[in-house]
Amino acid sequence: MTGVLRYNTVRVSIEDTNQIFGLSESEPSSFLYYAPFDGILGLAYPSISSSGATPVFDNIWDQGLVSQDLFSVYLSSGSMVIFSGIDSSYYSGSLCWVPVSEEAYWQITVDSITMNGESIACSGGCQAIVDTGTSLLAGPPSAIDNIQSYIGASEDYSSEAVISCSSIDSLPDIVFTINGVEFHLSPSAYILEVRGLRVSHLHVSGELWILGDVFIRQYFTIFDRANNQICLAPTLN
Repeated sequence: MTGVLRYNTVRVSIEDTNQIFGLSESEPSSFLYYAPFDGILGLAYPSISSSGATPVFDNIWDQGLVSQDLFSVYLSSGSMVIFSGIDSSYYSGSLCWVPVSEEAYWQITVDSITMNGESIACSGGCQAIVDTGTSLLAGPPSAIDNIQSYIGASEDYSSEAVISCSSIDSLPDIVFTINGVEFHLSPSAYILEVRGLRVSHLHVSGELWILGDVFIRQYFTIFDRANNQICLAPTLN
């Protein structure tokens, strides 16, 4: 299907003409029916675009509607995506630039994953994708099992990885070292309250780690297509 997408922001109105998009007629487990959104805006590389469609950001760049070939994401209360811009009021400290290792998803190399200074996963390095379309933090089965065991998580009757409330304050950060820089995820980031329980927000995926919204809420993220790199900086909440 082809249509026109209009993006109205505080600063400018953008009209993306001749945009191909897909209409989902069914979803497993009523995914979109119960979700608080109407669809998914794909912002990865064209190589993984469905049906050979030109992704939205490529279209608006090709049409000269933005001045910089990058966009940034802030996830918190009042979350937003900023096309062709970086707003320093949303982050603190220095910007850490990380090269993309494969131009498909926004894929990068992680040096190590540690807790309390101990290697807990990703020994010798591993690959991860920074993905706003995934709400959780995910990794290979053995790595996730190691972390769940380390923090004392155990499955309940609904297969949720539950943590004892009394142990929350003593849990360590999960530390992702990326391009030589440490990025900490505190227990308050990777442990959530679900139906009155404290549940680990770590899940099993394939061989690639997925640094989803659990990670991006803590780190303002810039996706730089011109230079094939990602930038991370601590979010100001």
